[in-house]
Amino acid sequence: MAFINKVENTNNIGNVVNNKNKADGSFEDLLKKELDTTNNMMQNAEKAEADIATGKVEDLAKASITIQKAEMQMKMVLEVRNKAINAYKELLKTQI
Repeated sequence: MAFINKVENTNNIGNVVNNKNKADGSFEDLLKKELDTTNNMMQNAEKAEADIATGKVEDLAKASITIQKAEMQMKMVLEVRNKAINAYKELLKTQI
């Protein structure tokens, strides 16, 4: 039981912030922020790919990591989209 209380009192776990006392954040704001982040990461990845192709890259490992991070972020956004579409379809099946 002490472990559960300890987890509940944690305000920040990784990038997830405990918002149970904050009413200012909404799912829409979170979604917009993540889409902006994804867009910026994809632009950085495209720049890194262009630098690799032209030979202007100074650190190949850093460019590779940038591309992989953007790819993972895009996969996460696509999964959220898929889950939202599936939830919408389930709501359409619901009878009133």
